[in-house]
Amino acid sequence: MQREQVARAGLAEGLRARRAEIEAAVLARIQAISGSSGRQREPEYAHGLRATVAAAVDYGLRAIELGEDRCPPIPPVLLTQARLAAHADVDLHTVLRRYVAGYTLLGDYMVKELEAHAALQGPMMQRLLRAQAVLLERLLVAVSEEYVREKEKRSTSTEARRVERVRRLLAGELVDASDLGYDFHGWHLALIAEGSEAAQALSAAAATLDCNPLLVRREEGTAWAWFGARRALDEPSLASLSSREWPERVTVAIGEPGRGYSGWRRTHEQARAALPVALRWERRCTRYRDVALLASMMRDDLLVSSLRELYLAPVETEGSVGRTARETLRAYFGTGRQVSSAAAALGVDRHTVSNRLRAIEHRLGQSLDRCSWELEAALRLDSLAEPEGANGLPRHFGQTRDNTVGNPDGCRENQQHKEE
Repeated sequence: MQREQVARAGLAEGLRARRAEIEAAVLARIQAISGSSGRQREPEYAHGLRATVAAAVDYGLRAIELGEDRCPPIPPVLLTQARLAAHADVDLHTVLRRYVAGYTLLGDYMVKELEAHAALQGPMMQRLLRAQAVLLERLLVAVSEEYVREKEKRSTSTEARRVERVRRLLAGELVDASDLGYDFHGWHLALIAEGSEAAQALSAAAATLDCNPLLVRREEGTAWAWFGARRALDEPSLASLSSREWPERVTVAIGEPGRGYSGWRRTHEQARAALPVALRWERRCTRYRDVALLASMMRDDLLVSSLRELYLAPVETEGSVGRTARETLRAYFGTGRQVSSAAAALGVDRHTVSNRLRAIEHRLGQSLDRCSWELEAALRLDSLAEPEGANGLPRHFGQTRDNTVGNPDGCRENQQHKEE
């Protein structure tokens, strides 16, 4: 038995050396398995997939190392994700298919690794494979029970039934909405709030406007709202709403005005898309139009990783040189591609900035005027992970006049820096 434990530990160690590769393969596989609801891009659920994959792979590796009898309890994050799946209307069949697909991939990696461990051939390998099957069954039972329990809990209360009706309307289903007391044919503005006082904050905001609000408490700490009116809210009203004194522990995302059922759905989707950006910035209120491109880019894992690899990695040399390059680029884009303004912001002369930009072009293998939009997009995405500056945006975050990626007014200066 001691010999088998040593062999198990060696097998687990070999798999852990390939953990990043395994997790990436599992994540790609389960993302390819889509359910029937079409709402699986729910921000909380989608964001939790990566953490769930990491926890599930770690659980499988621990089971390989310790054996079925000594395996630790099922990680809580897996049960949390099961509840989020129920909230996001991801059908249980899809949830279970993803677990089976993930553990099948892990099994494939395990079999390949077993070829290097002669001690785990024959009966030992059979016991190991049998234990993995038992482990998967135990996991599927626990996830199923948690999912069903959450579904049943949601259907028992009046508020839960109200939320379910709203969700079905968002999905385009024909649902009797007369008892919601809301006019879906007028103009709408959607807001989503997270925090201990989310619902109260949205109610207070609605009271300051001439509107008919539809408010649903999706779950503890999360509330959805639509402000309905016969006319679209004008820009001063929207600006006042964005800049109001929201409670300290509440984060609010605001969509853009929309009309009719389609506008009602679209403004909510806009608020949902802006919410992850707002949470990363730790700002109290974020409007969709200010982060539209960032919000869309954040949903594309391939784009995020590719922009970083193509445009940030080449300038991220070790030591102070890499840091200086990034600071220079952020100052350059943040001042509308004005070399002199960037130099003033950095406290250096403009020739220093020009020389730094030329060095960056050399590392990138192309001129900035050919890749400035992509490079600024990469910097903006990267800045979401940084602390806020005094202006309420991430430190060094390059604002342009429309607060989106790019600034056509700066293109002339982009070419000019080569001549300075």
